[in-house]
Amino acid sequence: MAESKTEQGWSDRAKQYLKAELKRRNVTHEELAGLLAKQGLKETRASVASKMSRGTFPAGFFLASLAAIGCENVRIEDV
Repeated sequence: MAESKTEQGWSDRAKQYLKAELKRRNVTHEELAGLLAKQGLKETRASVASKMSRGTFPAGFFLASLAAIGCENVRIEDV
């Protein structure tokens, strides 16, 4: 768990958490881009896919994505 306390470790955990939530809800990158657009965020399928594959994205993108797919609660211990 030492890795999880580094910045890269936290980034990896956030990426995995968001990927799992998208999969759990059967939301594609394209659908997420559309949901984010409804919130006023300009994202495309390609930009979402790029952020997800890179695994580095702003906290705002992480939180907006979770809100867009209906995830109302996030426990740090689950990330």
